[in-house]
Amino acid sequence: MRRFGNQPEEGRHYTPRVGVYAIITKGREILLTEQSDPDLAVEIQLPGGGIDAGEQRLPALHREAFEETGWKVAPRRHFATYKRYTYMPEYDLYAMKIAHIYLCHAVRRLGPPSEPHHREMWAPLEAAPDMLGPLGDAHYVRWFIELGFSG
Repeated sequence: MRRFGNQPEEGRHYTPRVGVYAIITKGREILLTEQSDPDLAVEIQLPGGGIDAGEQRLPALHREAFEETGWKVAPRRHFATYKRYTYMPEYDLYAMKIAHIYLCHAVRRLGPPSEPHHREMWAPLEAAPDMLGPLGDAHYVRWFIELGFSG
């Protein structure tokens, strides 16, 4: 599995955290989430997050997309998987995040994001790789564009 970002620190325990993330398109636009927790830096990411205990990937994808963007999505297929080692201050946890990325269509907006400190953001698809914080997110959106996928 491809790794992005920092090498794991030697001797440090990292808890595996499996998550689902979405490349959500409508035409030549992509739906992103801006996370602006007052205690953390502002970051633009693909919508998504951790899979809860006992939850399957697709229900988690629907839940996370709605919580972070307010949109109902239609997953098309699994696109990529990568990992990154990071510290998650909101959980006081060193994690090996395993990110499963799905390609999705935007179906309809159901309301505002329900997740605190999240804001939906539509962006031109070609601009998204330079906007995204996580390196893996940016890499796979760039690959999506290079492969000629369309919304």
